[in-house]
Amino acid sequence: MVSGGCVGTEGGAEPEESAAVAAEEQVMPATAPARARELVVGYALTSKKAKSFLQPKLRGLARKKGIQFVAIDQKLPLSDQGPFDVILHKLTGKEWQRRLEEYRETHPEVTVLDPPGAIEHLLNRQSMLQEVSKLDLADCHGKVGVPKQLFVNTDPLSIPAAVMRAGLSLPLASLTKLEPPLVLQEFVNHGGVLFKVYIVGDAIRVVRRFSLPNVDEGDLSNNAGVFRFPRVSCAAATAEDADLDPHVAELPPRPLLEILARELRRRLGLRLFNIDMIREHGTRDRFYVIDMNYFPGYGKMPGYEHVFTDFLLSLDQQKEYKRRPGYTSGEG
Repeated sequence: MVSGGCVGTEGGAEPEESAAVAAEEQVMPATAPARARELVVGYALTSKKAKSFLQPKLRGLARKKGIQFVAIDQKLPLSDQGPFDVILHKLTGKEWQRRLEEYRETHPEVTVLDPPGAIEHLLNRQSMLQEVSKLDLADCHGKVGVPKQLFVNTDPLSIPAAVMRAGLSLPLASLTKLEPPLVLQEFVNHGGVLFKVYIVGDAIRVVRRFSLPNVDEGDLSNNAGVFRFPRVSCAAATAEDADLDPHVAELPPRPLLEILARELRRRLGLRLFNIDMIREHGTRDRFYVIDMNYFPGYGKMPGYEHVFTDFLLSLDQQKEYKRRPGYTSGEG
């Protein structure tokens, strides 16, 4: 368990401010300032991802703000396409990674979201949460940890003994029926509510989702074999308008989320990811990160079109600032 620390907010966050995070909306002017040129964003996404992300409301707002989304033809060299200001991607495969890394080296002026090497951190379920467990933050707004977990890649018959050695307490029987390789993660009762923390650059948005119910000893004793759960979270499982116990529904403190997001951005080298968090049932300030994903389903995040277009424009503004005469990064 590591501690969540303070950020530079005088007096900390009021409960009303924390509770308003999920419902926070971007107030946009009726018309955006005219741009000298279009910001060209090349995208390399699966057809399913492109459909869920590039919704009409995003495309429409992007056009008004001078942002053009252009599909990347994976059959052609990247250098023969564009020119791009930003490349947005979520494809797997070593060949694609090689091509993208080569493009980054020859086109340093193009922002790639995100670097393939950095994304690798979140593709390995064994090491995904290691950066969270390494955090050493001052105790101020809560504690953040990761559940105990065990990576198994050997004979299934060895799983029960490995679980015992790792000190895991799992609501799970019939361990020998599982097929390695796999990751076993200790279940933490959390009142059936999960917090989806979406991160887009410096922006943070939180959405409540229904999750797994609490499990007690009686539940386990009445179920032989594997204790079956529904899916952890899905788009239709929103808990935003549900009549929940206030102690369960209360969002994690904003300062805690800000410092957690900032540290993970720095350590992972990513700007587009999400964190799945739970609060240990019966506590107010003890949280666990149970999963992280690169370029998650932003289309499920309320107001995502405003957040994302603002983020893309901020990248271009940063480039313009760095091109000014006399600019120094302050590094070294």
